[in-house]
Amino acid sequence: MDTKQLYYFIEVAKQKSFTRAAEVLCLSQPTISKMVKNLESELKVELIDRSAKKIELTVAGEIVFEEGQKILESIENLSDLLSDMMNLKKGKLKIGIPPLLGYLFFPKILKGFGDLYPEISIQIVEKGAIKLKQAVNEGILDLGVVAIPVEEEFDVIPFVEEDMMLFVHSSHSLAAREKVSLLEIKDESFVHFQDDSTLYQQVIQECKQAGFHPHVSYQSTYWDFITEMVKQNLGISILPRSLAEKVDQSDIKAIPIVDPPIIWRIGIILKKDKYVTYAAREMVEYISSSLR
Repeated sequence: MDTKQLYYFIEVAKQKSFTRAAEVLCLSQPTISKMVKNLESELKVELIDRSAKKIELTVAGEIVFEEGQKILESIENLSDLLSDMMNLKKGKLKIGIPPLLGYLFFPKILKGFGDLYPEISIQIVEKGAIKLKQAVNEGILDLGVVAIPVEEEFDVIPFVEEDMMLFVHSSHSLAAREKVSLLEIKDESFVHFQDDSTLYQQVIQECKQAGFHPHVSYQSTYWDFITEMVKQNLGISILPRSLAEKVDQSDIKAIPIVDPPIIWRIGIILKKDKYVTYAAREMVEYISSSLR
């Protein structure tokens, strides 16, 4: 069996379209169709029900789709293993990091790791946690860095745990306080990340558990825009302690939250049962040791 045929069929099944699969693979649609047809001829079974208006897999097609993904992953793992044996301390690494985490922790980490392993090239992919987890699960990324806990299909290595703080304008009535409880801000207007952000979801959940649903006036994808809105006194925000050192403290005050405190936990995630390359293992170890 030609693994290319299998690869093309799996992409068609994922996209549920010969046209979209051809676009993803940068090939012509007739080429994709021919390769899938050749695979069916070799296996002596129909994989796709062509009588339907849209792509539908036959029972055999479902089996080949599920098992084929395992075969291709095994081939990829074998390639990675052989590459590690032949190129110790060399390699490539794709890491997924949400923008805020990248800004707070990774410039220093990447500098130190690069000094130790100058021949390991690193590609940073900045996306939200939901898309990063999907990319790690699909094997597109070697590892991701996200808020935890996460789903059971990942191996998780915790590496950061810190308090969240209330960020307010320096003229705010709470600015001089040494600490504040969540209930004290139930009538405030919030500025925060978008709904799909795990940090935003955690803040909303903590507020609900305290007995109220916060009024969110403004939302953004970017942490610096959020803190700038706080600086302009457009609302308050709840953000990690690490960020308090990065903002203009003459205009923004960060106050510890108590009763209850909100804890921000971050971890490295890897896909379970997937071969971990030398470069990925060393990066995990370096991150873990550098923040101890």
